[in-house]
Amino acid sequence: MTDALLPPPHAVDTRTCSGEVHDQGAQVTRWVPTGADPVLYVSTAVKLEAGAAIRGGVPVCWPWFGPGRAPGMTPAHGFVRTATWDLVERVDADEAVTFTHRITSETATSPHWPHSYSLELRSRFGRRLEIALTSTNTGDAPVDLEEALHAYLVVGDIRQVTLDGLDGKAFFDKVAGTERRQSGPVGFTGETDAVFRTSESVTVVDPVLGRRLVVSTDGASNVVVWNPWAEKAADVADIGDDDWLRFVCVEGANVFENAVELARGESRTMAYTIDVEDL
Repeated sequence: MTDALLPPPHAVDTRTCSGEVHDQGAQVTRWVPTGADPVLYVSTAVKLEAGAAIRGGVPVCWPWFGPGRAPGMTPAHGFVRTATWDLVERVDADEAVTFTHRITSETATSPHWPHSYSLELRSRFGRRLEIALTSTNTGDAPVDLEEALHAYLVVGDIRQVTLDGLDGKAFFDKVAGTERRQSGPVGFTGETDAVFRTSESVTVVDPVLGRRLVVSTDGASNVVVWNPWAEKAADVADIGDDDWLRFVCVEGANVFENAVELARGESRTMAYTIDVEDL
């Protein structure tokens, strides 16, 4: 007996780009500007099965990040990324296609976060990729939550990539378990898992593919940078051989002390944008 496969994603094919978004997790898994290399990485060992996390693209981490802030919060990164969202609108225009997905506490919930909510994700595919996540507290009491748009970005060779825009920024090094401050561009020589306290743009400089990926956020207090490197990647079943060489995660997030607090009836939006530039 095999697990049920995911339904086909919604496809985009315009003169400015092509792309795909799934109803599961409202997850964007493909964006390719016309004439450019793919921008979003999807694992070669990805499991496109109902209820299984999709390794790649832009997963939505909500309402907690990683293992959460209390013991036993499972699954990692929250429960909405493996739930089926409702596609409530698709708008096709000459140069862009916009999808709006929605999920509520009537559809997906968890004993680790038993609150009433509405969540909306808007993904706009064009010459740039724009994703906006809006959280609304529909309950009677204040809530707090963590969130991240966990983008996997294609690179030619992680060992030659640098990140600009983080010089001087404070960050928590999750690998070493220490607080640090960045000096100069970020380079990669081993496992990297860093939560930066910044809302400024970050540029992925990729000499192998000859391009820059400019990541901008709005409503995010953190930028998370992740690559598992060879040893850790080998222990993850849905990361293929040598996949770690071909991606870097640069995420917009509100985590740890920057968790979002929502009063009764309050909404808040976190937006994430990618632009592609030639070197």
